Amino acid sequence: MYKTHTCGELRASHAGQTVTLAGWVHNFRTFGGVVFLVLRDRFGITQIVTNPELFPEAAKTVEGLKNEWVVQVTGPVRMRPTDQFNPKMPTGEIELEAHEVTVLNPAKALPFVVSRDDE
Repeated sequence: MYKTHTCGELRASHAGQTVTLAGWVHNFRTFGGVVFLVLRDRFGITQIVTNPELFPEAAKTVEGLKNEWVVQVTGPVRMRPTDQFNPKMPTGEIELEAHEVTVLNPAKALPFVVSRDDE
């Protein structure tokens, strides 16, 4: 299955469900050995988190990603800690724990910014 949900539809009610998302790499950052990836499709964005100790292959794949690459991610939806909720995002109460990450299409470096977070 290509994807079970869109990046903009997951909410707290989906916590505990295993889902598959597909979209563009919006941005990513590393914090304390954990890589956070924001995945975007035409419906919204969802934060993806990797745990290199539990799922080393998924973490290794995420570490090699670049902006605008198209990827597929499968894993369980989980609640973010309450102090990490992001009220600016409709999906800001949840994150997807990456168990499997597949690169569907790498992208060459673009000469312009495709998506911006600023207004």
